[in-house]
Amino acid sequence: MDLINEAIVHAANAWWILPIVCLFCFIDGFLPILPSETLLVALGVVAAGTGIPNVYLLILAGAVGAITGDQMAYLLGRRIGTERFSWMRRPRMQKLFAFARRELNMRGAMLIFTARYVPIGRVVVNLSSGATGFSHRRFTVLDVAGCLTWSSYSVAIGVVAGAWFHDNQLLGIVLSVALAIVMGYLIDKLSHAILVRTGRRISERQKRGANAQAIAIDAPRPVRVPGQEPEPEPMASDGN
Repeated sequence: MDLINEAIVHAANAWWILPIVCLFCFIDGFLPILPSETLLVALGVVAAGTGIPNVYLLILAGAVGAITGDQMAYLLGRRIGTERFSWMRRPRMQKLFAFARRELNMRGAMLIFTARYVPIGRVVVNLSSGATGFSHRRFTVLDVAGCLTWSSYSVAIGVVAGAWFHDNQLLGIVLSVALAIVMGYLIDKLSHAILVRTGRRISERQKRGANAQAIAIDAPRPVRVPGQEPEPEPMASDGN
């Protein structure tokens, strides 16, 4: 166990660890095959016990990689759309893309911000944002805020776990990664429930507004006979 802990610390102290973090987060922005959250959490555990790597540099490396990866996904969505490859045309993926397109029109800010915490969700939202012509400037502002928060949150989970398991970094990494997975699942379910409920409320208000407008249009109007002047309204009495 001591040898494993020493190997973990040695790897965290290597010069290439922060570029690797940035690369993992970059690729994970448009192709969810690398565990970027897991790497940030694990290094957060090591940083809590040894001070290496620097926590703030770790957060910055994760955020920079995530932002550039999300920008790549946005540009890919604008160029190729959401049906170019076979995995995009699978029924489940098409349902996710349809949901993302619908929610971007109504609650784009919340969707972009929360999708960053869900590996497949952020790829779907990033691609859909580009494919639907969502404002690039607005997407960038929201994505920068989301990536900074996501990177800080991932590292913080590792730091807290590392403080609890100071003498056994391997155990701290395992438990913190499990916690990050559970938290990501809960965030996904909670944000989806909020989006669905909010969408239903908006749909109901729009439906009520449309019904009220239809009633107003269909209401009978007084018939005016040609050549007949409308009756004057009665004058208000002045009390005399």
